[in-house]
Amino acid sequence: MTLLAILLQAAEVVTMGAGFAKLGAGIGAGVAAIGAGIGIGQIGKGAVESIARQPEAVGDIRSNMIVSAALIEGVAFFAIVVCLLILFL
Repeated sequence: MTLLAILLQAAEVVTMGAGFAKLGAGIGAGVAAIGAGIGIGQIGKGAVESIARQPEAVGDIRSNMIVSAALIEGVAFFAIVVCLLILFL
C-alpha cells in the first residue's frame, strides 16, 4: 500500500466519526441549555418560597439567588462553547 492510500483510509475513518461528534455536540448543547433552565427555575422557585416564609430576609435571599444563577449560567455557557467548538472544528 502506498502512503497516499493509507492517508485516504485514515481520513475516511475520521470523517465517518465526525458525524457522530457533530450529533453529540448538538445534543450536548441542547442538554446544557435545558439543564441550566431547569436549574435556574428551581433556584427561583426556592427563592420565592423562602421570601414568602421570611419576608425580612429578602436581600440575603435575592443576592444568593443571583450568585447561584450566575454560576449556573457560567457553567452552561462553558458547556455550549465546548459543544460549538466540537461542532465547528
